[in-house]
Amino acid sequence: MNSFKGWLRTFWPEPMALSHGEQLLSSLGTLLGLLFSGWLARQVLGDVALWLVAPMGACAVLLFAVPSSPLAQPWSVLGGNLVAALVGVACAHWLGHGLVAAALAAAAALVAMFLLRCLHPPGGAIALTAVLGGEEVARLGYYFALYPVALNSLGLLVIALVFNNAFRRRYPHRAPRAGNPHKTRDLPPRDRLGFTAADLDEVLAARDELLDISRADLVQILRQTEERAYRRRFGEISCADIMSRDVLCLAPETSRAEAWAKMQAHRFTVMPVVNAQRQLQGMLYLHDLLQAEDASGEEPVRALMRTQVPSCGPQWPSIRLVQRLSSGEVHKVPVLDEDGVLLGIVTQTDLVAALYRRSLESDPLPAAEAGD
Repeated sequence: MNSFKGWLRTFWPEPMALSHGEQLLSSLGTLLGLLFSGWLARQVLGDVALWLVAPMGACAVLLFAVPSSPLAQPWSVLGGNLVAALVGVACAHWLGHGLVAAALAAAAALVAMFLLRCLHPPGGAIALTAVLGGEEVARLGYYFALYPVALNSLGLLVIALVFNNAFRRRYPHRAPRAGNPHKTRDLPPRDRLGFTAADLDEVLAARDELLDISRADLVQILRQTEERAYRRRFGEISCADIMSRDVLCLAPETSRAEAWAKMQAHRFTVMPVVNAQRQLQGMLYLHDLLQAEDASGEEPVRALMRTQVPSCGPQWPSIRLVQRLSSGEVHKVPVLDEDGVLLGIVTQTDLVAALYRRSLESDPLPAAEAGD
C-alpha cells in the first residue's frame, strides 16, 4: 500500500524554484513575443494567409520561461521549426493527411532535428500541423515552412533577444568557458579536487537520457552547490575581511612610462586605474603593457587598460571568489562599493591565507601533531 501511495505521489509536480517576478516576466515576454510575431506576419502576408500557427505558443513558453534551455536557443528554434515544417509538408504530399502520415511526420521530424542538432519540442507540433492543418495549410505547400513558420519563429526570436537581455537574462545562453587558460594539458586548478568533468560524463552516459540543461550549466550548478556546502560548514568570511586596503592606483592620464616604473618598483602584474573620485575605470595588466609598441612612451594608460573586469562587493562571501581566482585567468579582484569606488583588492594570496586560517580554526590539529 505504501509503495502504491508513493507511486501516486510521483504524479504531483515538484515546486518550481522560480520567483513570482520571473514567472510574471515569462508571461509578459510570451504575450509580447506572440503579438509581435502575429503582427509581423500580418504586415508581410496581408489578410489572405495564416498569421500565427498554434505551435508558436509552445515555442514562446520555451523562449521566455526557460531561455537557458538548450531546446530554446536560436538554432533550435529556427532550425527545428523549419525542418519540422518541411518534413511535415513532405509527408502530407506523399502520404496524404491521415493519422499514419501525421505520426510519421512527427517521428521523421524528430530524427531530422536530432541529426541537425536543433531539437525543439514545438517542432513535433509543427510537423503535425503541416499534415492536419486543413485546406489553408495544404494550399501553401512547402511555402508553409517559410510563412508563417519561419516568419513566426523570427518574430519570436527578435522579441526574445531584446526582452530577455533587457531583463538581464543571457540570451542566447552562453555556457561558461571551460579548459585551462594556459592551453596546457593540466586541469584548471579548481577542477583538480572534487568531482571532475570525466566523473560527470560517466554519470550522464550511465543515465543515457537527454537532460534539458547544458553540461556546462550543470557543472556550474554543482560547483556553486559545493561552495554553499563549504560556507555552511566553515562559516563565511567577507571580502572586506580579507581585502588589501592600501591599494596603489593609476590615473587614466598616467603615462605608460610612469605605469611601467610603478609596476617594476612594486613588482605588480596588474594595477587598478581610478578617477579623481577613486571610482574604478579599469585594470592595467603588465602583459598588456609589454605587448604595447612602446611600453615606456608617454601615451596615457587609458588606451591599454581593460574596462571589463570582474569585481566584488565588500559584503560578498569570499568563497564566491574561489572560481574566479582559481581559473588561472584572474589573480586580483577589486572590491567596489555601490558607487564603484575602489575599497580594496582581494588577491589569490589573500584568499588562500583566509581559507587556510579558517580550516585550522574549524579542524585543529591533534595535540600530537601540533607539537611536532
